[in-house]
Amino acid sequence: MKQILSALILLLVPVLATAAGGGGNLDSMEPDLSDKASLQRGAKIFTNNCMGCHSAKYARYRLVAEDIGIPQELYEENLIFTDSRYGELMEIAMPGEEAEQWFGVAPPDLTLTARVNGPDWLYSYLRGFYKDESRPLGVNNVVFDNVGMPHVMVNKGGLCAEKPHIGAEESVDPATGETLNDGVCDDWAIEGSMEPEEFDQAMYDLTNFLVYLGEPALMDRKRIGVYVLIFIGIFFIFAYLLNREYWKDIH
Repeated sequence: MKQILSALILLLVPVLATAAGGGGNLDSMEPDLSDKASLQRGAKIFTNNCMGCHSAKYARYRLVAEDIGIPQELYEENLIFTDSRYGELMEIAMPGEEAEQWFGVAPPDLTLTARVNGPDWLYSYLRGFYKDESRPLGVNNVVFDNVGMPHVMVNKGGLCAEKPHIGAEESVDPATGETLNDGVCDDWAIEGSMEPEEFDQAMYDLTNFLVYLGEPALMDRKRIGVYVLIFIGIFFIFAYLLNREYWKDIH
């Protein structure tokens, strides 16, 4: 009986560890891989803004299109800009050695970035750029200090003049009654074409897509996991009754 209970506790350890993860000065982002519209918008943003430098070489165009519900003809026409075929891996033409010379380090593959850093980190990073003239590219990031990546979506999201309020909750100054941290930026060095709320939604969609890209089977795994837990629960009842039957005459 003790062995059965120990096994159940061990099964719950990864779940508890996941629930306790995260932390730090980050904005919260809850992925929703059942939202196909969000994933489709995220795929569009990723293809148009990220794949010039970053690959997703552990994913295939065909599987992505099928998973997020984009017909083949529509995907090929709008989201494949190279001579790559529909069934090929999502690689880019930029040579790694030359990219390292240009940028100092080759831009990383983004297939697993959401699994490595977590969705909260990624969502906060994408919205965390600010003006910093001491940096070679003129920008820095409140989540990733001394970042070497330019703010590629500055025309859409704008650029904060100072460090943005990432991970800071909205509050009221008791002395003046002024609302603090009611937005990402207090002042803009460059204003984008999108409203801040609209850009936040776009970055949510991009993060949501990258979470899917890191683990395409996540939704299936969660669905199957429910049935596994139900099976374990039913099995535990029979195991408990059988154990009691075996030991009922032993004192």
